[in-house]
Amino acid sequence: MTNFLEQIERLVGVKNVLVGAGDRGERPWNTHQPFLGKALVRPENTQQVSDLLKLCNAQGQSVVPFGGLTNLVRACVTTPSDIALSFENMKAIEDVNATELTMTVEAGATLQELQQAAESAGLFFPVDIGSKDSCEAGGIVSTNAGGTKVIRYGMTREAVLGLEAVLADGTIVSSMNRYIKNNSGFDLKHLFIGSEGVLGVITKVVFKLDVKPLSHNVALLAVDSYSQVLEVLAESRRHLGSMLCGFEVMWDSFYCKATQPEGRHKSPFDRQHAIYIIIEAMGTQVESDTTQFLSLLEILMENELVVDGVMANSDRERDEIWAIRGEVEWLVRDAQNFDVSLRSGDVETYIRDIETAIHTDLPSALVATFGHLGDNNLHIAVLAGGDGDSDRKAVEAHIYNSLLPYQGAISAEHGIGLEKKPFLAITRSASEIALMRALKQTVDPNNILNPGKVI
Repeated sequence: MTNFLEQIERLVGVKNVLVGAGDRGERPWNTHQPFLGKALVRPENTQQVSDLLKLCNAQGQSVVPFGGLTNLVRACVTTPSDIALSFENMKAIEDVNATELTMTVEAGATLQELQQAAESAGLFFPVDIGSKDSCEAGGIVSTNAGGTKVIRYGMTREAVLGLEAVLADGTIVSSMNRYIKNNSGFDLKHLFIGSEGVLGVITKVVFKLDVKPLSHNVALLAVDSYSQVLEVLAESRRHLGSMLCGFEVMWDSFYCKATQPEGRHKSPFDRQHAIYIIIEAMGTQVESDTTQFLSLLEILMENELVVDGVMANSDRERDEIWAIRGEVEWLVRDAQNFDVSLRSGDVETYIRDIETAIHTDLPSALVATFGHLGDNNLHIAVLAGGDGDSDRKAVEAHIYNSLLPYQGAISAEHGIGLEKKPFLAITRSASEIALMRALKQTVDPNNILNPGKVI
């Protein structure tokens, strides 16, 4: 092994090979993915990635791609026999084209850096998730990250025009398309978007940018029933149209945990309601957009669809509202976390199903629910008061098996990783899983790329 690591050092430089578990501790958000591999390798360019994978493939050496390690499904877990591939030395933002509305970046640039680069050019990067200061471009593409603006801008997949990836044998697949319309054969970028590093390693991305919104309106509303939530969503879609950017819902189980006195944030009104909603709208006409947003709030109040509410009148107030919804680190650290998709009309009964099932086994468990309801995504956090393996497995079974009557998806935006792999058949058919395995066998016959994850 010493000789093998020396070969890697000759490829990427001695300083870019870190040996031993002590070189990396727990990562951001405490997502239980500490570095346990025998070496962490930090290439500086795509050719070094190619040379490294070619060498590892010849030796049958497993490689786990590392991004910001903020994913919640243990997709970056390493074992003592693995080598981890970090992109911390590949962070360049190579080009921002304000005319073509594109940005070309290396895989290690953080989401926050992408947003800032777009902002500096007077443009807008539409992907927005809570871990923006640590998650990386390659990671958000390889997991097809979602976030709070999917209802308008779509998942990360919608923002990717082209990419560059390296296959297990070192082959560089350069599909750096820069056009919205390009039907020239297979669109190979989709092999790598959302595949969690098991088919290839993303090294560069061409992102599609958007014009910078000039208006930004946010309101926090309270309702007393789920039927009101659906009516508010329908009215918001009708009244705001394409301006509707976010529709976030927090049940009292989450809201009361995130606000004082239990949580850190002050609630702008009484915490006596069943469900809380954040509506966000963005547009390009400041005065008329704000008038239209206010008109929506008036309609909701006049029709008694909401019982209380507050509209942000400044950037500070807008940030304070979103801070309540963003207060998730206590969940990530202390709870079992799930993200599922199902029809919005089925959400109320699904929540009732899982609460009944979980409380039958674990009467004292807290089931906190929230999510991006405008795009069918529900997040569930279960604090069961213990770490027993049997309790954890029971909770997982209740969350995922309860999706079957609703034909729901076990993962809305977090991916599969190790954690959800046993339940993949709930969402994907046998023929789909067989095709996934065939693709994996074709492009990575020696199974060196993130082995054991997804399938």
